[in-house]
Amino acid sequence: MNTIFDIIGPIMIGPSSSHTAGAARLGKMAHCIFRGVPSRVELTLYGSFAKTYKGHGTDKALLAGLLGFQEDDARIRVADELAKRDNMDYEFIESPLEVDHPNVVKFDMYDTGHRHMTVVGRSLGGGRIMITQVDGVDMEITGDEFTVVVFHEDRPGVISLVTQVLGESNINIAGMRVFRKAKHKDAVMVISTDSIVDAELVDNMRKCPGVRDLMTFDVL
Repeated sequence: MNTIFDIIGPIMIGPSSSHTAGAARLGKMAHCIFRGVPSRVELTLYGSFAKTYKGHGTDKALLAGLLGFQEDDARIRVADELAKRDNMDYEFIESPLEVDHPNVVKFDMYDTGHRHMTVVGRSLGGGRIMITQVDGVDMEITGDEFTVVVFHEDRPGVISLVTQVLGESNINIAGMRVFRKAKHKDAVMVISTDSIVDAELVDNMRKCPGVRDLMTFDVL
């Protein structure tokens, strides 16, 4: 069943909820995952994004999100100029490949120390988004809930240790999914919670045996 939000769309800078608002939110999520503004980024566009991104302002919206702007920020209209002002080197690549969704973007982000991170996401319509991959690991992050993403070893006990830390601090888990490349290889927990996970809890979870990295997201 559609909600009022699905029908009228989000508060945003137009013209399109999927190609502009959704694109800005994708860029903002990539910004959060990368933990800052990249010094260089390659944006590979697939499907409808690749065909219509200039006319719908998708390019400016993606750049605005990477700069940390929300989808209703008027600076979206000049995000390309602001990116150049801030010395963010960017390139848009129109991919001819067919993928499983019409509005997909891959961010290849680099910092001045040559740290590289890849984030893949899709715009679902009505301003809704989903991040589907980070550094080659499949996952699902929507930005609609407080979220904890835990990169960990796929071995017994890691999940229970992390969830125990949350439970002992009265953090209610609304949902959780675990993704892994293969048995006993890299794995990711994506945990949605009813409240913000503070810095002290993040440090405690990072100390759990088997945890390699961890990031948290507020509601976008």
